This record gives sequence, structure tokens and C-alpha cells, in this order.
Amino acid sequence: MDMDLSKCFDKLDHTLIIKSIKRRVRDGSVLKLITQFLESGVMVDGHWQQTETGSPQGGVISPLIANIYLDAFDKEMKERGHRIVRYADDILILCSSRAAAENAKAQATHILEEKLKLSVNTDKTHITHSDDGVKFLGVEIGTKYTRIQPKKLTAFKAKLKQMTKRNGGMPLQSVINALNPLLRGFSYYFKIANASRAFKQIASWLRRRLRSIQLKLWKKASRLHRWLRQHGYKGQFAHINMTSWCSARSPLASYAMPNSWFDEIGLMNLENVATGYVFSNYAK
Repeated sequence: MDMDLSKCFDKLDHTLIIKSIKRRVRDGSVLKLITQFLESGVMVDGHWQQTETGSPQGGVISPLIANIYLDAFDKEMKERGHRIVRYADDILILCSSRAAAENAKAQATHILEEKLKLSVNTDKTHITHSDDGVKFLGVEIGTKYTRIQPKKLTAFKAKLKQMTKRNGGMPLQSVINALNPLLRGFSYYFKIANASRAFKQIASWLRRRLRSIQLKLWKKASRLHRWLRQHGYKGQFAHINMTSWCSARSPLASYAMPNSWFDEIGLMNLENVATGYVFSNYAK
């Protein structure tokens, strides 16, 4: 079961926040600073508005405050024997049957709404069998698999496409230097999933885009031919359009810029990232 909280950050009770933090923090100056942060107000349509509840969305310590606030929920649910995974206000509860899930939902709703004064979004709270999969934090978790949600792959490729425009005019090495942090962050986050096929497809597609950039930077086929001769090419030179996307898949482009060449110039290779395989033995 995945649970959704309605405007969680906006509904955090200030009294309960300070009470929760006091269990861990004794320093009065720290507590005073947090209170000032909570009561600092927000700008709404250009006008300052006092905040009597909630922690500002985007505030540097808001995620930490929310985690401390919801720690009481985690502990009580675990004390009642439930298996839960929570990240900020995203909650996943693992149950052995629908009846157990319905019971867990009722208990979780009581704790969140009656004790913590939050609101459960019933329209976005789902009970589902693991065979059908459940979406959580960008992945879809099933009985014998965990895969990246398609919309996350689409969004990631859109970012890569934006960064690898052929008319950008940047040297290829500069493009690669800009890509690597994005590739590293995406792959390290999603490597827990069964992502080897997706990573391989993205890596192949990305190398093609980079070949296309380099062909356009060379401008003239004669420069490509010179590069090929320098790297041992003995064959004939077929006609190639240096600005065509199709040319990035040509044998000449692949010979001039093989996969190993991208490794040599420092492109992070998603195909080398070890990915996981998750099997749920809680689902029946």
C-alpha cells in the first residue's frame, strides 16, 4: 500500500514539531532558532503572510523537520508489527494480504490524522498486489522486479537531449564534462532497480548523439577522413553528410568514435553500473 499525504509540509503542527525536536535537542538557542524559522512567514502574491502551521516548502531544514515530525508515525507503526518504508511524506506499507493492508491503512490513517494532525489523500492512497506493481520514489516495485518508471526515463532523456544539441557549438569534451554529473546522479539513484537494459539503451543513444555533435564540429568530411587514417582505417570513404542525424549511425562514425573511445575521453558509461534485482517474498 502506498499512502499519500495532502500538503504535508503545510500542515505540520508547530507545537508537535517543537515537542518532537525537544526529545533530541536540549539546546534552547537551537529550539528558539527553529521556532523563528517556523514563524518567519511566507510571501504570497508579493505579500508577507504569517505561518501558524507548516514548514516552508523549499526551506533548507523543512525535509529534516518533516522527518523528525513523522518519526513518531514510523515507530508506532513498527511497534504494531507493520513493515513500512518512508521517505519524507512518501509512505509504503508492506502487507501479506488485502485484509492486513486494510487494517494497516486504518491504523496509519488514525495515527496521521488524529495524533499528528495531517491529512491522508484517500484518492491517491492505493492498495495493490505486488504482481500489479506499486509506484514509489520513481520506481515501480513488483513481485520479482523493480524497474524505473517510464516517465522518469522520458524526463531524463529529455534533459540529455537538451544538453546534447548539435547546434550548441560546445567542444565535445565540455559537453561530456557537463553530462557526467547528471549521468552519475541518475544511475546511482536508480541502480537499485532492474535497470541494466534501460541503462544500456540510454548509453547507446547518448553515444550516437555525441557522435552527431562531433561530426558537425568537424564540419568537413575531409577532417573525418584524416581522423580515420590516423586511427588505422584502411577502407573506402563513402559519402557522409556531416550534419545528418542518420550519419551518426554510419560505419565510418562508429569506426572513428567507437564505444571504447568515449570511455577514454571520460564519458561515464551507464553500462558499467552494477544494477540490482529485488525479489519480494512478502507478497502472496
